[in-house]
Amino acid sequence: MAALFNLQIICTFLIIFSVTIQAQLSPDYYSYSCPEALDIVNNVVIEALTNETRLGASLLRLHFHDCFVNGCDASVLLDDNGTFIGEKTAFPNNNSLRGFHVVDVIKAQLEKACPNVVSCADILAIAARDSVFHLGGPTWEVQLGRRDSTTANRTAANLLIPAPSSNITVLTSNFANVGLTFEDLVALSGAHTIGFARCATFRQRIYGDFDISPSFAESLRSKCPREGNDTVLQGLDLKTPSHFDNLYYKNLLVKKGLLHSDQEIYNSNKADPIVRKFSRDVTKFYNSFSKAMIKMGDITPLTGTNGEIRRHCRRSNKKP
Repeated sequence: MAALFNLQIICTFLIIFSVTIQAQLSPDYYSYSCPEALDIVNNVVIEALTNETRLGASLLRLHFHDCFVNGCDASVLLDDNGTFIGEKTAFPNNNSLRGFHVVDVIKAQLEKACPNVVSCADILAIAARDSVFHLGGPTWEVQLGRRDSTTANRTAANLLIPAPSSNITVLTSNFANVGLTFEDLVALSGAHTIGFARCATFRQRIYGDFDISPSFAESLRSKCPREGNDTVLQGLDLKTPSHFDNLYYKNLLVKKGLLHSDQEIYNSNKADPIVRKFSRDVTKFYNSFSKAMIKMGDITPLTGTNGEIRRHCRRSNKKP
């Protein structure tokens, strides 16, 4: 009886240990099942950025907006179907998120090389890293092994993704809700050193904010009037929107953050020393950004037998 009891304890321990190991992400996850996976993603990203540099910021943003809604599960890629309305038309995403076609190309090539192996959630994580690196930024080991969700959550996308009008209190709460610290918030906001924003997202700032350089606001009003021109673009970093550097933080120091939420990062006494540190030392920014990206990529991933490996990133394998 004692031997049987001990055997049961050992079996229980092994099951728990197995589940724990299974749930952990690893940079070597595809080493045997799809050894060419990283190269395939990297090559497609390089081709996409060669054709349109702006897509680097778009792919990075897809990963952000995915992870902030129910974790990094590729739910942001799902199209509407008969069961649910996807996240693409949520307020922070509608007519704004881009790069879906690049993900489609990556997925198609991966399905040819190793069918039903590499998840769409992992594609987003790898493509974000490669985009940053090829635009002059840092690199890091992407943790892999995520699986894909079978559904999306438009309501959560509206509530949980930080808006360009957010103040520091809301931003801090949004990041804390997914387990990210205040320094993670400041570091990840540095993603706005690349990419562009539509007039509609910064109009309120250039006409209503006080904490903005008057000359900067005036220079933007000609291209973004009080009404109309909603889709006209402006670089988030006014000097080098296609190069990943630390000028974003230097802009904040002189009140030239494009979005209200950007400038709020420097309005906070708690954030100011971090902003100044990143503005002076690009290496410290890169190190903090890389660590925060790894941490963000680990937000409640689906692993083991949870979720699925989608054959097409825009729809679940399960019929609605």
